[in-house]
Amino acid sequence: MLIRLLRTYLRPYRSWLAAVVVLQVFGTLAALYLPSLNADIIDHGIAQGDTDYVVTTGGWMLLVTLVQVVTIVAAVYFGARTAMAFGRDVRGAVFHRVGMFSAREVGQFGAPSLITRSTNDVQQVQMLVMMTATMMVMAPIMAMGGVIMALRQDVELSSLMLVSVPVLLAGTLLIARRMVPQFRAMQERIDRVNRVLREQITGVRVVRAFVREPYETDRFAEANAALTGTALRAGRLMALLFPFVMLVLNVSSAAVLWFGGQRVDAGAMEVGALTAFLAYLMQILMSVMMATFMVVMVPRAAVSAERITEVLSTDSSVVTAAEPVNELPDEAGLELAGAGFTFPGAEAPVLRGVELRAGPGETIAVVGSTGSGKTTLISLIPRLIDATSGAVRVGGIDVRDIDPDALRQRIGLVPQKAYLFSGTVASNLRYGKPDATDDELWRALEIAQAREFVEAMPEGLNAPISQGGTNVSGGQRQRLAIARALVRRPDIYLFDDSFSALDLATDARLRAALRPYTAEAIVVIVAQRVSTVASADQILVLEDGAVVGLGGHDELLATCPTYAEIVESQLTVEEPA
Repeated sequence: MLIRLLRTYLRPYRSWLAAVVVLQVFGTLAALYLPSLNADIIDHGIAQGDTDYVVTTGGWMLLVTLVQVVTIVAAVYFGARTAMAFGRDVRGAVFHRVGMFSAREVGQFGAPSLITRSTNDVQQVQMLVMMTATMMVMAPIMAMGGVIMALRQDVELSSLMLVSVPVLLAGTLLIARRMVPQFRAMQERIDRVNRVLREQITGVRVVRAFVREPYETDRFAEANAALTGTALRAGRLMALLFPFVMLVLNVSSAAVLWFGGQRVDAGAMEVGALTAFLAYLMQILMSVMMATFMVVMVPRAAVSAERITEVLSTDSSVVTAAEPVNELPDEAGLELAGAGFTFPGAEAPVLRGVELRAGPGETIAVVGSTGSGKTTLISLIPRLIDATSGAVRVGGIDVRDIDPDALRQRIGLVPQKAYLFSGTVASNLRYGKPDATDDELWRALEIAQAREFVEAMPEGLNAPISQGGTNVSGGQRQRLAIARALVRRPDIYLFDDSFSALDLATDARLRAALRPYTAEAIVVIVAQRVSTVASADQILVLEDGAVVGLGGHDELLATCPTYAEIVESQLTVEEPA
């Protein structure tokens, strides 16, 4: 998964990667050449008292050092640009794919997990690219070059590397192997912490209202402790790695000095050559350490890449047709022909056999008990989910054959949970029609019974709205969401229980103002109040996902026991239909 992800999203930056490799080669060769120059200064300059040789060779060392600094800085620059561009592209791809998901795929992954995958997981792989460009490219060049240069200094002493390098490799790989499952578990624990924290922040008022702070504190502490425990286990293994590496480095250095000193004493080796050999051994072992540091990063990046690829390889259940219809008839009727929906793996369908026809100017109301499938029915029309049986047609065309953007341009949806985006009143109202004028916004606000409270705000249309609309009341949020749909002037209005937070008087005024404004459109209203739906042209009654009644208010009172029961439970003498 990791290799495939890297290959796909690093392909546009091959020239930058090539520059990194070339620059790292020159920088590493310069680093390998310096110990040899230092050995020459000791053996041919200092030992023989040749000051001119020391100065000349020292000048060459300065020049080589300058080349090393320039090439390494340039390599890091191109490596950083590549890593940042890679992260940007992957985040964009994940965001785009999630934006194409239907409600089914979003529910399958969960919002907290999708957030973690597009942020933390992408960051882990991005960091791997960064460290590879700055360290991993250098490590093999330095290791191989160090071996060659060490052999040039003394072949017999080089036999020490046959012990130190395998020991270092074996130990670090063993530790890294045990870290892989810990990193996989850590990403799952991060998901859980995000989920719990998101629930507690979103539902803070409910938590306080039911005095559940101690319970929620314990729940978060449990999730936090699980993440902490996993991180500590991974941290202990990582903490074990570096002391082990330093132990091998120091033991190897001591061995070189011990055996090298004996060879110098025997006249088989010069002091400068011993110094250079020690430097090359350090470079070899440091390159192995850098490689092992990457080995530590690779498992976590591999887990993250797996999670990212899982999102990128998941196709939406709402698929655009091979040759989609882009133009709909001017007067687009609505028809549900035996429409049904079943969640994957569910024992029973949420909806089954729904038959409904509506033309321009008609108002359709959908009522039923909680869980009867009302919201699912509404979601089928704009293809937020696709019917698993039967068909949904707009303008006589199956919605699965219509381009989703063209379909949704003709629909104005007010969801069950009225959601506003951070910005202003105007920016939220223009969400479906960016070129709407201020007059159109005020007109929509007036119909939605929201003009009065918007005018009372000091900034009017430019009044700030916080994320989710939390700085306005539930009723105001609903009315702004209704106004947002009205600004669009679509052919089909879908109101999914959008009047629940309104008092009866405001509800009545809004419906009265709405009727002439939507006279040429199809209006589908999901509501719990009988007073809201009684005047509809047709009322669809759902029970356990099936249609148990369809007709006018008076007709259903006489023929549909379910509807009669709903009416009886709500209407009183003071509240006539």
